[in-house]
Amino acid sequence: MDELQGMVEHLFDSVSKLSELLYTRTTTNLGGSIKQMTPKQWIRLVIIVGAYCLLRPYVLKMASKHQQREMEREEQRAQAEITPNQLRGQIVDIPEDSDDDDDDEDGQTQTTAADWGKKARRRQRNMIKKLLDAEEKRLQQLQEDEEDKDIEDYLVG
Repeated sequence: MDELQGMVEHLFDSVSKLSELLYTRTTTNLGGSIKQMTPKQWIRLVIIVGAYCLLRPYVLKMASKHQQREMEREEQRAQAEITPNQLRGQIVDIPEDSDDDDDDEDGQTQTTAADWGKKARRRQRNMIKKLLDAEEKRLQQLQEDEEDKDIEDYLVG
């Protein structure tokens, strides 16, 4: 335990010596550099700092415009590509019931490779219709309830 405490004290001593050394060297070197600067070097420093302060906003504006153009290009590229979701048809649209009347003269349906998934499309269409009908009924019920409340207010009041 004493050995660990000795190591910690040695570490703190080393860190304090290092920080003291850095402080003295920095202040000495910085102070010496400032004292030794000629008027020509001062003018150069002021010109560099002033140019930086004047030009920085314009450089930032240019960079933001460039970044905006790049983002727009990326957006256009993304819109130009057809994604799998677009191929699957994410937009909810009820297609016509053209699949229902594809029977032969004998009353049998012809099945070709292009007709695969016809039943699934028909089920999807029916499900969407049911959901839309249910939503319309719910909205109609809400509207009727509001009308009943208005009439009740007149009857009670």
